[in-house]
Amino acid sequence: MSKPVVAIVGRPNVGKSTLFNRLAGGLVAIVENRPGVTRDRLYRDSEWLGRKFTIIDTGGIEFVNENTPITAQMRRQAEIAIEEADVIVFVIDAQISPTPDDDMIAQTLRRSGKPVILAANKVENFAKTELYEFYNLGLGEPVPISAVHGMNIGDLLDEVVSHFPEDIEEEVDPDTIRIAVVGRPNVGKSSLVNTLLGEERVIVSNIPGTTRDAIDSAFAHEGKHYIIIDTAGMRRKGRIEELTEQYSVSRSLRAVDRSDVILMLLDAGEGVTEQDKKIAGYAHEAGKGIVLVVNKWDLIEKDDKTMNRFEKDIREELGFMQYAPTLFISAKTGQRVTKLLDLVDFVAEQNSTRVATATLNTLVREWVHLNPPPTDKGRRLKVLYATQVGVKPPTFVFFVNDHELMHFSYRRYLENQLRSSFGFEGSPIRMIVRQKDEERE
Repeated sequence: MSKPVVAIVGRPNVGKSTLFNRLAGGLVAIVENRPGVTRDRLYRDSEWLGRKFTIIDTGGIEFVNENTPITAQMRRQAEIAIEEADVIVFVIDAQISPTPDDDMIAQTLRRSGKPVILAANKVENFAKTELYEFYNLGLGEPVPISAVHGMNIGDLLDEVVSHFPEDIEEEVDPDTIRIAVVGRPNVGKSSLVNTLLGEERVIVSNIPGTTRDAIDSAFAHEGKHYIIIDTAGMRRKGRIEELTEQYSVSRSLRAVDRSDVILMLLDAGEGVTEQDKKIAGYAHEAGKGIVLVVNKWDLIEKDDKTMNRFEKDIREELGFMQYAPTLFISAKTGQRVTKLLDLVDFVAEQNSTRVATATLNTLVREWVHLNPPPTDKGRRLKVLYATQVGVKPPTFVFFVNDHELMHFSYRRYLENQLRSSFGFEGSPIRMIVRQKDEERE
């Protein structure tokens, strides 16, 4: 069996994300004192009394004011979370009497047939707070908590865990590949994630910035396990006006940091922009496996040379990323999307490739013999020894007689030889140059 799932639901601005962060052990969900900030479902693992479980944070549910498409989709996301959950934590504001939305949410939860725990949040004084009004919701005795101060969270978790089924077997696959989908706003990241997952896991909208949180979704394909992370679109700093978007950019970059393979989405209609270069550059510097995914290819008028021209333009604009494979897709129609996971598997393998030291040094001697290093003021670089010291990305140390003699052009020559001999397609390579007397360090 999989781990139990606990969904945190409620109307906007009652402290759901604050409680989620408290249970997740860090600042995971965006917390801001205005309604509507958390739009999509967020998933994180947690543990209490030796029982591991997954918690889901959701956007606020509104019945009274559901006139906008985003509000309706937020409610749908919460409904999906309720369907997935084994236990539901319904968060209410203890400082406000039950609202019509609270009543409607309570009716929905009662119909679900799932165990529901009523968490009365924002309690300042546990001795004097009266919660009798909330019994009218028909969900039993409220559990008073203060998510922001962490008060009475243990009692809440005791109640949550008491509803878990017994003998849970945790399914863990150490070979799971983490995939981050990154790119500018409105390039089709959420549409691609939904196509890969085969369900409406994240909100799809043509409004730039809709996805504000990085959302993890686990899935399997042909016996292999993946976690795909849909991230908020990243804009130039000068265009980030809301505090919320500032959080989103930071979270997107952290999503890159904790991934194995990056799907860098480009808009076929716009080509490579300056912001694309910055996002791709961050992924490159982070040492992640990278696939350049050109989306919306179905909207382009094409002839037999269009793809080659676009490929050439990408290589010119992203000169530092010649190693990254390119795939032209349409997330909307599904064109070539099925090839993505094969490419992800290949790039992940390349990013983890190890080279035996003996094999490496045999080849290094050949490379140096075929193309001796140039001299500098009568002194010539000598490559004495090389070894691989890490993967993800493949990292090599070259010991030389004088590291200042290692010119950029010769460094690039050695990297090209590494790629020619061992591949490393889709993966950056790290090269560290040390003088022989630095070997002990």
